[in-house]
Amino acid sequence: MKINWGTGIVIAFGLFMAFILYFVIEVQSNSKYDNDLVVEEYYKHDAQFGKEMQRTQNAQNLVEKPKVIVTQEGVLITFPSVFVPKKIKGTVSLYRPSNKKMDFEIPISISEPTLLIPKKSLVGGRWDINMEWQYEGKSYLTKETIYIN
Repeated sequence: MKINWGTGIVIAFGLFMAFILYFVIEVQSNSKYDNDLVVEEYYKHDAQFGKEMQRTQNAQNLVEKPKVIVTQEGVLITFPSVFVPKKIKGTVSLYRPSNKKMDFEIPISISEPTLLIPKKSLVGGRWDINMEWQYEGKSYLTKETIYIN
């Protein structure tokens, strides 16, 4: 049987479409390839964008900003020394972009100006840290990205 060039092109397109379709089905059905949103309720989160920008600006206006340092013990968050540690309230959210199941939050309740997140709680790789905190009625938001070895 002789195949002309027109038949060859149709066969090539058919094989290419089957190849692409196989990978689409594989990615959708295999739990290894989770394609979740970063934020569960994306549109509600987006509606609060103006307030988020104000909290971020409040943090940027600070003379001494919170510091996030990766140490051997874990992640050390140091708040500005001008604040009384017991009056700082809020949460530290750790997001793992590659796996939503590893995300967790830690409440900020400190007696010293530092908060330590133990290294045993963190898997190696990229972590996004969002610190939402209040001090004397003013809200702040600080975002950092760290890499754990």
